[in-house]
Amino acid sequence: MAVYGRRRVGKTFLIRQVYGKQITFQMTGIARANTSQQLTNFFSVIKEFDKGVEEGNVPKNWFEAFGMLKNHLQKLNGAKKVVFFDELPWIDTPRSNFLSALEHFWNSWASNRPDIILVVCGSAASWMINKVINNRGGLYNRVTQRIRLLPFTLRETENFLRAGKVTLDRYQILQLYMVVGGVPFYLSEIRQGMSAFQEIDRLAFSPNGFLATEYNNLYRSLFNHADRHIAIVETLAGKPQGLSREGIIQSSGVKDGGTLTTVLRELEESGFINKSYPFGKKIKDSIYRLSDQYSLFYLKFIKDQHRTGAGSWLSRIDSPAWRAWSGYAYESICLQHIGAIKKALGVSGVYTEESSWIDKDRSVQIDLLIDRRDHVINLCEVKFTQQPFVLTKPHKEEFEKKMFTFKEETQTRKSVFPTLITTFGLKDGVQSLGFIQNVVTMDDLFQS
Repeated sequence: MAVYGRRRVGKTFLIRQVYGKQITFQMTGIARANTSQQLTNFFSVIKEFDKGVEEGNVPKNWFEAFGMLKNHLQKLNGAKKVVFFDELPWIDTPRSNFLSALEHFWNSWASNRPDIILVVCGSAASWMINKVINNRGGLYNRVTQRIRLLPFTLRETENFLRAGKVTLDRYQILQLYMVVGGVPFYLSEIRQGMSAFQEIDRLAFSPNGFLATEYNNLYRSLFNHADRHIAIVETLAGKPQGLSREGIIQSSGVKDGGTLTTVLRELEESGFINKSYPFGKKIKDSIYRLSDQYSLFYLKFIKDQHRTGAGSWLSRIDSPAWRAWSGYAYESICLQHIGAIKKALGVSGVYTEESSWIDKDRSVQIDLLIDRRDHVINLCEVKFTQQPFVLTKPHKEEFEKKMFTFKEETQTRKSVFPTLITTFGLKDGVQSLGFIQNVVTMDDLFQS
């Protein structure tokens, strides 16, 4: 079994909860350690599980290490024996032959044993996919199950907080989600009896707040040569509309080529960015957007900012920077909850394709189109507000311009439904009457 997903998402916790006492060996790789240090780590672990291992007999290589592991497992009784390697990408140091030894251990012995389960886990998602799941060597087609563990949805976040006796309304939960996303480790830091605004103040702007320092470790713990990953993330943070590959090259300073392809794939697989295809365009025209809520929040409000201490976050509420960030963050959350939006529209069972659309000549941008097989396109406008949204005459004229331009340029024959996605719904008014066809609210996003 291969389990992968971004840092802090709960991979190790999940595996330990499922297998518990059936784990008969567990080793966690050491970040930025060499082969000798990893082997010493292995030896210290095997001694804990197997009291018969002699002191000072550190294996010289990974083939010898797996021989020791085999001897340990042969001594054990029991229905299931789970071997668990955590942070596998860290263990596989350059020229260590770790993967070759793992392949030999599994193919020559362990795979023939019905009582052994091998579980491998890693936060470097691209490495896990390329080296283990899509392995073309000795581990080819050996993965029985794989789990890409994703952050919580809004509904799961609500359930998680309630389980921890944190009682916040959905607007405050949404505020937390806009800052940290659905990452369980971050959410576990939220205390009972405090508002979302108080907790954001404490975690992000107090001297010991871990959100103030997490960013510096986040990317470097996952990727080699992380400066390129960080450069792309920070470039996309300043481009809410997203960038094409060519735009990333021009703005980030990262050169075109195979390295850029690898970095983009690693960021995408790890859940930090997402890729969408503009309506009617080809794959080469794909647009990349920053989708990690914490990274966006950090770059907008923590990095290079001097305002800290109690009340720092509340003092920013409703500022121009806060309004711009909240709109982008809410839009990103909507894109991550397409299933909930489709459910609210009553089209869960209809095949759809989601995309964006831009007409640069007329300065028209549509961030979300839901192209449905039932001959309808939902043209979605996302608005984050602190009260029911009022469709004013200028708003309606802008919406109508988008619809007209889209229909004229694409020559679509499908019906186009103007759709509003907002926090507290739409306030009835003369401008919205008979115009807005569908309204999706914050509560709808919590439904799946």
